Amino acid sequence: MNSIKDHENLNFKIVLLRLDLNVPLKNGLITDETRINKIIPTLEFLIKKNTKILIISHVGRPRGKVSKDLSLKPICENLEKKIKTKIKLINENIFKVKKDDLFKKHEEKIIFFENIRFYIEEEKNELNFSKHLASFADLYVNEAFSCSHRSHASVCKITEFLPSFAGLQLEKEINALKKVTTEIRKPITCIIGGSKISTKINIIKNLIPRFNNIIFVGGMANNILSYKGNKIGRSINEKNCENIIKEIFDISKNQLCEIIYPEDVLIGKSMDGKAEMKDLKDITDDDLILDVGPKTINKIQGIIENSKTILWNGPAGYFENPNFAKGSFEIANSIIKKNKKKSIYSVVGGGDTVAVINQLNVIKDFNFVSTAGGAFLEYLEGKELPGIKALNYNVRIK
Repeated sequence: MNSIKDHENLNFKIVLLRLDLNVPLKNGLITDETRINKIIPTLEFLIKKNTKILIISHVGRPRGKVSKDLSLKPICENLEKKIKTKIKLINENIFKVKKDDLFKKHEEKIIFFENIRFYIEEEKNELNFSKHLASFADLYVNEAFSCSHRSHASVCKITEFLPSFAGLQLEKEINALKKVTTEIRKPITCIIGGSKISTKINIIKNLIPRFNNIIFVGGMANNILSYKGNKIGRSINEKNCENIIKEIFDISKNQLCEIIYPEDVLIGKSMDGKAEMKDLKDITDDDLILDVGPKTINKIQGIIENSKTILWNGPAGYFENPNFAKGSFEIANSIIKKNKKKSIYSVVGGGDTVAVINQLNVIKDFNFVSTAGGAFLEYLEGKELPGIKALNYNVRIK
């Protein structure tokens, strides 16, 4: 891929910048600004290069229909304050807009189009829609790695009509993921959570040959505990996944990858209840497993201490209740401690995991924090992402 930072002359160029500003909104207020904060360096870079920036992004899934609740207006207002630069939001139907309508005033540096998913052609990856979007600019930059697993017009087809480049954050994301998939410093450990093993089985199978340790926490760990003959009470778990778990253990044995799961747990009688530490043999039918116990935390800390690379995707427990946040917080702190010594490379991904480190206000203490969700997981699974393929295709044809 060509990187925008290597472009020789961006002076006075109109850059069509695809961002993912799909932030959570509640009553018109942004509840998590992580995705906005991460793209600020790219905007500052382009402003410094004296470009005009035309931004395309989306919020939610309007399915081709205009929705006031899914407007980019609050995001524009938030970003305006952060970068102290006036931002113009175009609400007009995009098919009625022409390039000459843009940047009429000299002081205009950043223009937003309204939610690109208000147009059904976007998710259909429609050719003429992509061509129309391309007509507004001199070059295209994909700074939305988190959308790059989607075959959408502003991510894929558009590269057929404009010189196209990877953004600073997209490049960082790919480089970070390469360090935990191909350019590995061993020993390498994966801490993985979530509720369903079946949704991540292909990721796990792809990682086992590359990793030294895979640590299961959260709901996934409950499935393994049950498979191993332990009671899990009323804890969250996935039905009919015994064959999947057997396959994980069989592959890991052949590949010399150690599978780690809880030795003790914190239980509650309800999600908002108090925590009680229990060994696995003491779990009763009315218990809910909601975090890992102290022995398990110590074991995980020891593995982190002996690792040179770590991938963390999924909290250790129900961290929304502070009584069950200790496991996740201790994992975070152990990684941070090694990071400060520069003796580990750490990649964190997944919305809930990002929420954990945001609670601790330590997002800058990890080597890379991904907000990409589906694209992050599909990359780990070994899939080719359409948006990345499109950028590579562009390099060949230009």
